[in-house]
Amino acid sequence: MHGYGWSRRRFVGLLARSATAAAALPAAACGGPAGTRTPAGPPTAARASEGASGRERGASGPGPLLLGTYTSAEGGGKGIGLAEYEPGTGRITGHGLLAEVDDPSYLAVHPDGRTLYAVGEREAGAVTAVRLSDHRVLGSRSTGGAAPCHLSVHPGGRWLFSANYGSGSVAVHPIDASGALGERTHLVTHSTPPPGPGQQGPHAHQVVTAPDGGHVLAVDLGTDTVYTYRLDEDAGTLTEVARAQTRPGAGPRHLTFHPGGRHAYLANELDDTVAVCGYDPGTGRLTVGEAQSTGAGPGTNYPAQLLVTADGAYAFLANRGHDSLARYAVQARGARLRLLGTVPVGGDFPRHIAFSPDGGLLFAANQRSGTVAVFRVDADTGELRPTGEPFPSPVAVCALPL
Repeated sequence: MHGYGWSRRRFVGLLARSATAAAALPAAACGGPAGTRTPAGPPTAARASEGASGRERGASGPGPLLLGTYTSAEGGGKGIGLAEYEPGTGRITGHGLLAEVDDPSYLAVHPDGRTLYAVGEREAGAVTAVRLSDHRVLGSRSTGGAAPCHLSVHPGGRWLFSANYGSGSVAVHPIDASGALGERTHLVTHSTPPPGPGQQGPHAHQVVTAPDGGHVLAVDLGTDTVYTYRLDEDAGTLTEVARAQTRPGAGPRHLTFHPGGRHAYLANELDDTVAVCGYDPGTGRLTVGEAQSTGAGPGTNYPAQLLVTADGAYAFLANRGHDSLARYAVQARGARLRLLGTVPVGGDFPRHIAFSPDGGLLFAANQRSGTVAVFRVDADTGELRPTGEPFPSPVAVCALPL
């Protein structure tokens, strides 16, 4: 496709197998927000869902790899990149474009595996649906805000959530039977509390459904707050039920739940910390714990994203600046993180990390070096071992293996 000698029939077959394996499983997503901005200033942008690994693959052959970028950045891509990876070796082979979409910095797949969703991280924010079987763009919808940097699909498959970084709001769109998006049903703006130190306003950075399925949590870097909403699954509206505040100036960026559903882990971008959070599924209330080390040391570092293994034994953190992956042992049934050390990420500014569906590989999208690095994950020890050569991908900010 697009002059790369790619067999369209072969890729459609790969996607069909992935769709079959993904049916009735949580939506997959790649993760991390915002443009080419530096994290300290105005906006900056697992299993492959929001942080858990371990989905079973139906076949051991090559898997599709979808790549997000900034088309408006110097040296950026032309849209959503298309590649495949070998589960055994981690080797990535590029195959051009899946679709031409403006600034698709974050990607997520519907639970049935048939439709891909991408943000359009621009001033007039948008979300776009792409049918994977034939690469057809099913249309775009306005998010009602600026610079959407994150999106996720509700596990029921009927609603898409997106986070507008620039305007500090969360949008809800319906998903029809074809995978296409309808007009927005709700837009919630984070008007309180007031912005944290150094911030000019709210900056919604992530929106994700809790394991209980009924609560939706939005992480806002600008207000140092995680908002919990209850979703009306018939109307597609959100009602706030709780708030959890970090310490002032923490700049919370990304939240990942432990498989047990009672704890979550929060990456704080601006004060270079992580925190273990308690979570009550009945009320949706999150309780933020004490700040902990990212393993980056005294230099400048902006933690980006956390992943947790499917068995809940280990967690991994992408460190931008230190350019490393921190490894944690998860203890006390999710209530504690113990830092084991860090490993070099093999690139510059790891914006997003994701597990392969079987949890055996970890992909790191390195924004400034324009590469995707691959690591083998040792299920017993949590050790990470580089495998294969880093794959060149223009302004790599998202890598979504299927």
